[in-house]
Amino acid sequence: MMPVAMTIGGSDPSGGAGIQADLKVFQQFDVFGTSVVTLLTAQNTVGVREVMPCPVAFVAAQLDAVLEDLAPLAAKTGALGNAELVVLIADRARGFAFPLVVDPVMVSKSRDRLIDDEGQEAIRKHLLPQAWLITPNVFEAEVLSGVRVWDERSMIRAAEALTRLGPRHVLVKSPGGDADAADLLWTGEGAAFLRTERIRSSSTHGSGCAYAAAITACLARGMRLRDAVEIAKGFVTEAIRQSPGLGHGRGPLNLNLRPISCQSTGRQ
Repeated sequence: MMPVAMTIGGSDPSGGAGIQADLKVFQQFDVFGTSVVTLLTAQNTVGVREVMPCPVAFVAAQLDAVLEDLAPLAAKTGALGNAELVVLIADRARGFAFPLVVDPVMVSKSRDRLIDDEGQEAIRKHLLPQAWLITPNVFEAEVLSGVRVWDERSMIRAAEALTRLGPRHVLVKSPGGDADAADLLWTGEGAAFLRTERIRSSSTHGSGCAYAAAITACLARGMRLRDAVEIAKGFVTEAIRQSPGLGHGRGPLNLNLRPISCQSTGRQ
């Protein structure tokens, strides 16, 4: 049977980020995608105009509907909107029998906030302890860990601090400005830097969503974490390289690409 993955996050009507991007990525990895919408946005490549979190009871009903009928083999979270929704997802995640990838989305690529301070604290206190993997960018890693990140040594310090908050594994995404794009994967085996060519492009809208979704898809297919992250990183790099050049701001990636083989190699 086709593996199932679930995305829990916000809707992007422009199609480049959020659950729309996640479902496109799942499709390319031959994974059946299910979704739970936590908030609605009015946004495009230029910026976010409005954000409207969904009622907690309705999000809970969506979760129940998916979990009762289509058992995921992996799931991810994206933008969750507010503290109430974060706590709901964290409480439900305690019963998940599958890995949860937490992309702690706080701001959009246009620097518009997608969650308030109370919600950020709820992510730190309630959601991170339920995560199998978290995938913060530099800004998110700094906010959650309290460690300023500007180079590879500080990435390691931030990852160590984040691990103490409860997630099993941490992926800190490159701070930028280097000749290559070096992401730090922190596991029980220590730190590993994963490097690819840095693509200079303004078409990066939804890149974090796509990265976490690709990892989630590979985990749903039974891959080991290191392999899943490497394949996901390669997929996103190429999706940026072949971006379609749409929109008047930070454009979307080309998510119509087929990834490198994502066959099962056994779970980590």
